[in-house]
Amino acid sequence: MRKLLLHPAAKPVVFVLCLLPLAWLVYAALANQLGANPAEALIRATGDWTLRALCVVLAVTPLRLLTATPQLARFRRMFGLFVFFYAALHLLSYSWFDMGFDVADIVQDIIKRPFILVGSLALLILTLLAATSFNRAIKAMGAKRWQALHRTVYAVAALAILHFFWMRAGKNDFGEVAVYAAILGGLMGWRVWNWLRKRSVAGERALSAAAPRTSARNS
Repeated sequence: MRKLLLHPAAKPVVFVLCLLPLAWLVYAALANQLGANPAEALIRATGDWTLRALCVVLAVTPLRLLTATPQLARFRRMFGLFVFFYAALHLLSYSWFDMGFDVADIVQDIIKRPFILVGSLALLILTLLAATSFNRAIKAMGAKRWQALHRTVYAVAALAILHFFWMRAGKNDFGEVAVYAAILGGLMGWRVWNWLRKRSVAGERALSAAAPRTSARNS
């Protein structure tokens, strides 16, 4: 598996796989297979694939560490950009099919409906992350500031779940919301646990390093 992940064809294959949901949606739209309300189906589908891509990108680090497969890290940027890509398609579908590209109506809708406001904020953060996802941005910003900015992906996850929750609240349908919340909550919970574990290990090492010096002074 590690050799396959390092193969020159691995990235193009993963890129094509990430485009398959879009290919299916285009085909379904052309073949009139999106149901009675194609516009709503496209808006929901692009939102669903944004959440799925977000789950994938947040799963990269835990999988990389738990399976000792550092090669997975080379796909993280691509997955992150696909989160932005499907989120942008979600906004495009809403702006086109729901609002007819009427900017004034879109702005009023964002202000009036909290779940759209929350979704817009998540997309704004994703835009910043996508715009700074390249090596030049890391050099320009410095590693620490770049890492701090890209940790806001956790805020995106929380906002995305809130957006989905409020959208389904009107129909009192929270089954899918609970599934995505559990997945994203588990992935973020793992990061908190890993951070606490690292701090504990670092503290133990510091105590161990200080112990010989204390013994030497006492002697």
